[in-house]
Amino acid sequence: MASADTEAMTTALHITLITETFPPEINGVANTLGRLCDGLRARGHQVELVRPRQGGDRQLGSDDELLLCRGWPLPGYPGLQWGQSSMHKLLRRWKRHRPDVLYIATEGPLGLSALRAARRLGISVVSGFHTNFQQYSNQYGLGLLSRLLTHYLRWFHNHSTLTLVPSVSQRLELQRRHFDRLALLSRGVDSQLFHPAKRLNTLREQWGLGEDDIAVIHVGRLAQEKNLGLLKRSFEALQATYPQRTLKLIVIGDGPLRMALEKALPEAIFCGSQRGEALASHYASGDVFLFPSMTETFGNVVLEALASGLGVVAYDLAAAGQHIRHGYNGVLAMPGDEEAFCDAARWLLEEDETLRCVRLNARQHASRQGWGAIIEQFEGQLRGACVGEQVVPDGVTLP
Repeated sequence: MASADTEAMTTALHITLITETFPPEINGVANTLGRLCDGLRARGHQVELVRPRQGGDRQLGSDDELLLCRGWPLPGYPGLQWGQSSMHKLLRRWKRHRPDVLYIATEGPLGLSALRAARRLGISVVSGFHTNFQQYSNQYGLGLLSRLLTHYLRWFHNHSTLTLVPSVSQRLELQRRHFDRLALLSRGVDSQLFHPAKRLNTLREQWGLGEDDIAVIHVGRLAQEKNLGLLKRSFEALQATYPQRTLKLIVIGDGPLRMALEKALPEAIFCGSQRGEALASHYASGDVFLFPSMTETFGNVVLEALASGLGVVAYDLAAAGQHIRHGYNGVLAMPGDEEAFCDAARWLLEEDETLRCVRLNARQHASRQGWGAIIEQFEGQLRGACVGEQVVPDGVTLP
């Protein structure tokens, strides 16, 4: 006869996921949440999704798996939204169909209303720290806003049973800022989609590259917080060091800095946003991946580049810090050291054999980083929150 513990571990959960971004929107948070949601459903759980309406949505009301709310455009981020505060709607819904646990992925008005409703009903809450909004505000020269955001984010996450962070470096940073009850939930990669076999010579020919030429790839949002000035500088350093080689910079993604970058890098090829098989082919048709960002909580694109067999150059942070062994399956620079970043990129191209070995090792490592183990760990963390007690700092109450 099965024990009570075994029965508890096999019981399907009613999980509600609250987020302001979700596929088909293109960003790392949406991609991660889509994977987690699909994975939990495949394991037999009921997953209810609460999010703002998207352009293609036809549903006006709600069903057992989807509740839509209004949203407002997020300034500087076309296609992304703040979700409208919906506390009373959530209270009514959850009194009728009570979830076992919430996962709140974003901290805007929608996430706050979900947190307040859950506290009122005594529902366990797990939150996710997906985006460094407080660091973004620093990039835009808003130091006071950064301090206020840090205070709010700490307050928000310290009211949840558990906060999940994607990288060891992010956990250390939040611990220094007095965030409590942090646990690691890393990210996986679809190593069948992102695969060196997706390389297309026809695509490289469109880029004006032959078999022995070097495609230097960057994938990501083209925005101020991504440190894209270093993308220009590091590529120019490669051109200056290896004038005999044909190098082409390929930029995949979109964002508010695209026009400025096109002017600053007139010889680069800008491919816009790509997804699915097209994105996989763009990765695999490259050779070197430059990733100068210092504001990532994880950086899914790093794993995608490794899985595609690229030589990755990045700062020793987040996904790169977790998954790259310097000089073995990629190259790292200390955060903020731009000259070291450029030197790392130069080193990759010193010898053809060096780049070949790094790329092979990158693919081998990433092929072992699937989503299955991540989703199983996430399920366990949600179960743990269901049976654990919510701990709130003394003297702190929700409004």
